[in-house]
Parts: sequence; C-alpha cells; structure tokens
Amino acid sequence: DGALTGGMAYEALNNAAQRKKNLIIILNDNDMSISHSVGGMQEYLSNIRACRPYNDAKDLVSWSLAHIPYVGPKLIRDIKKTKSSLKQFVVPGMFFEDMGITYLGPVNGHDIRGLVHIINEAKRLDHPVVIHACTKKGAGYRPAKENPSKFHGIGPFNPKTGLALKEKTAPDYTDVAACAMVEAGKKDKDVAVICAAMPDGTGMSAFEKEFPDRFYDVGIAEEHAVTFAAGLARGGIKPYVCIYSTFLQRAYDQILHDVCIQNLPVTFLIDRSGLVGNDGETHQGTFDISYLRSIPNMNIIAPKNEAELRAAIDFSIDFNAPLAIRYPKGEAWSGLPDFNEPVIYGKSEYIYKDKDIAIIAAGSMVETGVKVRESLKKEGLNVTLVNARFIKPVDEDMIRETVINHKLIVTLEENVLTGGFGMAVLNSANNLESSCKVLNIAIPNVYVEQGSRSRQMIECGLDEESVEKRIKEAYRTL
Repeated sequence: DGALTGGMAYEALNNAAQRKKNLIIILNDNDMSISHSVGGMQEYLSNIRACRPYNDAKDLVSWSLAHIPYVGPKLIRDIKKTKSSLKQFVVPGMFFEDMGITYLGPVNGHDIRGLVHIINEAKRLDHPVVIHACTKKGAGYRPAKENPSKFHGIGPFNPKTGLALKEKTAPDYTDVAACAMVEAGKKDKDVAVICAAMPDGTGMSAFEKEFPDRFYDVGIAEEHAVTFAAGLARGGIKPYVCIYSTFLQRAYDQILHDVCIQNLPVTFLIDRSGLVGNDGETHQGTFDISYLRSIPNMNIIAPKNEAELRAAIDFSIDFNAPLAIRYPKGEAWSGLPDFNEPVIYGKSEYIYKDKDIAIIAAGSMVETGVKVRESLKKEGLNVTLVNARFIKPVDEDMIRETVINHKLIVTLEENVLTGGFGMAVLNSANNLESSCKVLNIAIPNVYVEQGSRSRQMIECGLDEESVEKRIKEAYRTL
C-alpha cells in the first residue's frame, strides 16, 4: 500500500540492518497505494519488475562467465569480492543489499506454493531479508482489478456487477472543495495543490487535470508534503495541502516548526474531519481542532455548509498566514441558503438572535443546531444560534455579547472534548467573570469504533435527541 514512500519505513530498515538477526520483510508490491504509486522508489521497483526474475538472471550471468576460457572463474571471484555484489552487477543499485539486507525476488505474489517455498528458504538466513512479492490489486475480482482506486474503500455494492447499491445523488464536501480549488487555480496562477497519494480520495485529481504543472502528489509522505508546502510558500507559491484529518496527524511537527513558526501562507484542506462512519476507528478525524488550536499562528475555519466551504477557500487565496479549513465526510449540506455573510477574519455569524440559551455550533454541527433550536422553540424556550465559523481565533466580541444576554451557552463540535472549540469558549467566558453557564457538547475522549456515521453520532451524544436532552437538563439546573 505504498508503504515505502513513508519515512518510518527507512528508519525501520536502517534499524533492522544492524540487528544481524533473521527478520523476514515481505514487500507486497502491487504498483499502487490508494491510487497509483509515485516517486523515486516506485520507479526503482518498477525497474526491478521490468527485469527478468533476479535469480534467473544471476544464474545466467554466472553460467556465461564460467564458460569464458581461463578467465571466467577468476572473474566471478573478483566480482564477488568487489564492493558491488553479484546482485548489483545484475540489477544495478540494489538498495536493500547496500544496507546489508538480502533481497529475494521479484516473485509472483499470487503463487502461494512459490511464496511458501521462498519464505521457508528465508527462514534459514541469520540476517534480515526482503521478499519482493509482485501482486495485482484487485486480483480475483474483475471490477476491483479494473478500478482498484474505487475498490480500495467501498460501501455496499452488487458483487455480480461491482456497482454501488446506492449511487451518489448530490455532491459531498470533497466534491465541493475540489470544484472550489479549480476555481481558485483559475483566479491565481500561484495556487498549487499538494496531496499524499490520494488525488482521487481528496477530489484533487480535478485540479491535477486542469493544472498538472501545479499539482504535486508526494506519495504517502505527509511529513514531506507539509515541509514541501513550506518551501513553496517561501518561494512565493500559494500552496494548499489536502489531506484527511487522521493522516495530517503524522505531520504535526512539520506544521509546527516548518509552517507556523515562520507564519507561512500554507492552507490545509482537512478532509474527513469528524466522524467518518465505515472508514473505521483509525480514520476518525476527531482530533484536528485540538492539535491545531495549540499551535501559535495557526488559524482554523469550519464551514457550516457547501456555500461557506467555497467562501472559505475563496477567502484563503488572499490570506497571508497558516490556515486550516476542516470539513466532514459525506453529502454537503445546502441548508441556510439565505445566511451567507462574507467571511471576515475571526468573526462568527449569527443565524438567529434571541435570549436565555445560546447554541454556538462549529462547522457540521450547525445543521444539528438548527434542528435542536426548532425543537426547543416548540417547548417555549428562547434560543440563539451562532455559526462559529472561526474555530481559531474565537470571536471574543460574540462571546462577550452572548454571556451578557444569555443564562446558558452550549457549544457543539465534531471533535474530542479535550482541547476543542468548546474549551476555548469556556476559557473566554471565564475570563469575562460571567455567571453564565457553559455546556460543552463534543465527542468523548475515546477512540470511536467503526460503524455508520449516524450510529456514531448517537453513541457520541451528538445526535439531535441527545443534544436537546442535555440542553434541557442543564437549563433546568440554573
């Protein structure tokens, strides 16, 4: 899965090489990560795949040299004694061999009998060995073989046809961001996009098609993607780094030291922020607000709907500092079409003004806030609804006004509680020494298990019914 594009792989190989113990590394090389693999290592492996099997080539060369009268055997011994081994003589630039790791392959990864044999042979060695197994992504199932990127992560589908049971009928947030970035590229010739092996998953293949000379796929190497963006920004380019929330965590140090400490105009398009449904436990985008809020010079926007996502990207073109725009997985919400105040730095947007209870919702939770407000109003409660829009900086003027006119402030966010947006609002309210109570509703500080997004929302207490219940309980205790 493109593993050799990530820096930790080389750190591990470096460590393994000095251990001098049997360690079998199986490189499952299918020429793919999520999309087609890219980069120098991919070219290197492609060149090996293009060669005849190594062992056959070695035997052929050895046989040929041995049959040279008089000098053949001596030539073989001399080659073995040189710094470059016989393998390097046959296949130039043997990366693994240079590190002291024996290379076996390439072998057919779909030949189970052959794989068992070569693994048993590898067990006899007293040092690390790499078995280079070549496979075909999707092998055994024609639709997956013909469209491996689509089948890398897929919902329910008809196994006979390979077609999804439920086709997309409306654009999702990824589609909206992709279209907005194409428009941004047209407006500013300095706009460039960087992704980490996921041009299709992030939707940025649309930008690549339109502006191939301004699109960079660095492979599964998020740390490099961010530092590369910092370098482009220093050179006068306007870089956009488009990465899933869960994968951006890998580049925390680079965001802090390479982008934010220099206050560079790098924009992060953080796809799949929040709960991601069937993508699974390791892919939850529930931490990005917390880990980005702690970094000086970082600014964060959470758009409430598809129109505001476009507006946020348009705002980012002329913004001259680090900026993160986070948006969730799933169909883009088109609600509140009449509420489209211009994006102004650090300012929130009042949706409804009232008194007593104020709901300050961030990003995807504005939709929930609208529904909860309607339910509470039916029960005779007065409720203000604010679209936070900017997670950082928090709109201090809005909070100051809110604590004066309300008894209860409720924050809603699709992020873990600790270090989140709600904590920032609570801190601001405390600094004002207000008697107004603040209720933070967020994802518990847990790893959320795989399941449908609707089920996850219920389990995390972010569904409409759970939010309404907690608000009424808190209001009754005032």
